[in-house]
Amino acid sequence: MESDADPDRGPPPAGGGPLRWLRRNLFSSPFNGALTLIVLYLLYLAVPPLAAWAVIEADWRGETRDDCTGAGACWVFVNARLGQFLYGFYPEAERWRVNTAFALFAVAAAAILVPGMRGKAWFGGFLLLVYPVIAFYLFVGGVFGLPVVETGKWGGLTLTLVVAGVGIIASFPLGVLLALGRRSRMPVIRGFSVAFIELWRGVPLITVLFMASVMLPLFLPEGVSFDKLLRALIGVTLFAAAYMAEVVRGGLQGIPEGQYEAAAALGLGYWRMMALVVLPQALAMVIPGIVNTFIGLFKDTTLVLIIGLFDLLGMIQAALTDPRWLGYAVEGYVFAGFVFWCFCFGMSRVSLGIEKRLGAGRSRGRTAW
Repeated sequence: MESDADPDRGPPPAGGGPLRWLRRNLFSSPFNGALTLIVLYLLYLAVPPLAAWAVIEADWRGETRDDCTGAGACWVFVNARLGQFLYGFYPEAERWRVNTAFALFAVAAAAILVPGMRGKAWFGGFLLLVYPVIAFYLFVGGVFGLPVVETGKWGGLTLTLVVAGVGIIASFPLGVLLALGRRSRMPVIRGFSVAFIELWRGVPLITVLFMASVMLPLFLPEGVSFDKLLRALIGVTLFAAAYMAEVVRGGLQGIPEGQYEAAAALGLGYWRMMALVVLPQALAMVIPGIVNTFIGLFKDTTLVLIIGLFDLLGMIQAALTDPRWLGYAVEGYVFAGFVFWCFCFGMSRVSLGIEKRLGAGRSRGRTAW
């Protein structure tokens, strides 16, 4: 029998057809073959009933529970409450403002992520400097004839994206500064950074949200108050920044001392050395950790329910208390899980794309050298 790898002819070709792929990946040994068959049998037991419940025998159209036959999932519940699941109690006539804000963000973010796109610096500056102002006035209103919509009416997926987006965007630069501060040679800056990171990492997020919502107003002067959503955003940002700082610090520790010495030999100051030499390499090394922190933060937004903010999961739980829709909790939680999975999976795919582009660039650089 001829072996796959002949030392005279080099390694086997990358292709070979589906049979070669199956043998190499699923049936490379008797043990792996047995595991493959067991997994296939378990999928045979689980997938057909799940598909029948979720798709084939499910009820998709209707407005009330009377339209559900009971044979499969009742997606009528999701359809009837979809507006609240997406926007909370945001006025229906003003929901175009939310759609416009998210569409602007999606277009600018896509322009940054598309390879070969020109003007990425302009789109990045727009997202960091101009977009927050536009989004704020679109969501809140009060200018150009837009009615004011209080944050208490925000909810559903809109609130989830607002909390996660603000937390992700604000915690990243703050985490980078804390990571640099923890490695600083100045005792005061290093001590403050260490104390901040250890304090916020030592308490659960639910405690942070509770303190921001209930305890913080007690320490403010009489007549001074902060919006509940603003307090939650500050708490989430500071909490995520502490974890982000440790991820970035891991990347900084992985940079060889020769990089610092080379930058110093070129006459670069501390901040230029960090911005041009050290941080780009450190951040590229810890992209998986950074995205993992973002994904964890996105899922932790469900905890804002503890302070009375109804995000996507909170709106679903509130809808399940309606006597007209009792007994359809599974459909609601499956819908919430699917939405969260889509966003988390999307972030992981974007992360892999960035890693491949950066990895390809480093690989070409090593080959040329």
